Amino acid sequence: MPLIEELEASGRWLFRWRSYLPVVMVIVIFPSLKYFSYPFGSVLLDHIWEWFCLLVGFSGLIVRGLVAGYVPQRTSGRNAKQHVADTLNTTGMYSVVRNPLYLGNFLISLAVALFLRVWWVPLIYMLSFMLYYERIIFAEEMFLRQKFGEDYLAWASRTPAFFPKLSQWQRPTLSFSLRTLVRREYRSAYGFIMALFALEQLTELYLGHGWPMDAMWIWIVGSATCGYLIARFLHKKTGLLRVEGR
Repeated sequence: MPLIEELEASGRWLFRWRSYLPVVMVIVIFPSLKYFSYPFGSVLLDHIWEWFCLLVGFSGLIVRGLVAGYVPQRTSGRNAKQHVADTLNTTGMYSVVRNPLYLGNFLISLAVALFLRVWWVPLIYMLSFMLYYERIIFAEEMFLRQKFGEDYLAWASRTPAFFPKLSQWQRPTLSFSLRTLVRREYRSAYGFIMALFALEQLTELYLGHGWPMDAMWIWIVGSATCGYLIARFLHKKTGLLRVEGR
């Protein structure tokens, strides 16, 4: 099989299993716990670092939200097993970067890797992400090029693949939908919060502090859980989060 076809085939296969990349992080997390410590032994710096990680992760959620709030149906990676695109997104986040959802995913998972305070964990994560998603992006772009032809080539030639060029921002063609945003992203946001909380508890347990819950995490986890339960109820039991054509 020619290399270009092999890359495309492996990218399609990885696309189907892209949600399982965090398993790599789980494999790395437990061995790294024995190297965990507060930055310079300071509890204050430890809290500052936690807030920094939260900001990194929330920046990824914002990127995903700017996609989800404006996106039509059957686009932007909601399909799980094969590439689907009824339209070529070129406005909003797609006017500044070709793969905004993967950029958002990268920042969210990077925050989790940074949370462990061990320098080689985010390094392993970044290398794994690059190797894993490079082929996925290659396969997706081959699909889009075959389907949209010159329109895709014109957009791809001016839009970076991963590092946003903010000066190219174009207003989205659809209006913003909070309902679509909540329906699509409430699980991602809650999963991120709970991943950091789980690491917080594991690291404190490793340091011999038992299972403490300081006021910051009680407020964060409590608020996130209430928001998740409300969003899940609205999504599963009502039609309030449905928007025609999205």
